[in-house]
Amino acid sequence: MRRGRTFIISGPSGVGKSTVLHALMEKRKNVYFSVSATTRDPRPGEIDGVHYHFLDVDTFRNWIAKDEFLEYAEYVGNFYGTPKKYVDAAMNEGKDVILDIEVQGAIQVTSKRPDTVRIFIAPPSWSELERRLTERGTDTEEKIQKRLLRAKVEFQTAHTYDYFVINDTVENAVEELNAIMTAEHCKPKERMEIISGR
Repeated sequence: MRRGRTFIISGPSGVGKSTVLHALMEKRKNVYFSVSATTRDPRPGEIDGVHYHFLDVDTFRNWIAKDEFLEYAEYVGNFYGTPKKYVDAAMNEGKDVILDIEVQGAIQVTSKRPDTVRIFIAPPSWSELERRLTERGTDTEEKIQKRLLRAKVEFQTAHTYDYFVINDTVENAVEELNAIMTAEHCKPKERMEIISGR
């Protein structure tokens, strides 16, 4: 059985990553969406192991000491991270793993696992990104401007990624992501291992 691959999906807030990834997982069944661990308290309706793996601070620090995270960060007083064990278990079952993480987390992951495939999702234009952020209706104008500023910073690292997908429509973005994931399994190394039975 082929082993799964790990795919990092990054992109600015408001680009539509969640919508695209939800549609991709409807289309591509053998995929595991990585669930992050966090030290923040569960919000109403959130389920441990589904939305997040909820850990106390001591447990999280213990996992850091044991190198149990592919990446982690502290954000607004709470820790967030990607536990290795769930990613590895899914890959060993032959599932492809998707990590929806920002640029700094992507750097941490690829420093530990250089064979991770990095995909950057971008808006078709800055004005479209601004429109999407505004239409969400969840942020103040000041927060939208901060998100756009951060998007520009993230965009400067996009050339370091393996693939660049423009989310002009969900259908197009999903088609491209699906094609990338299929192509990554057609690399000679993996195919020759299948033939030789290793």
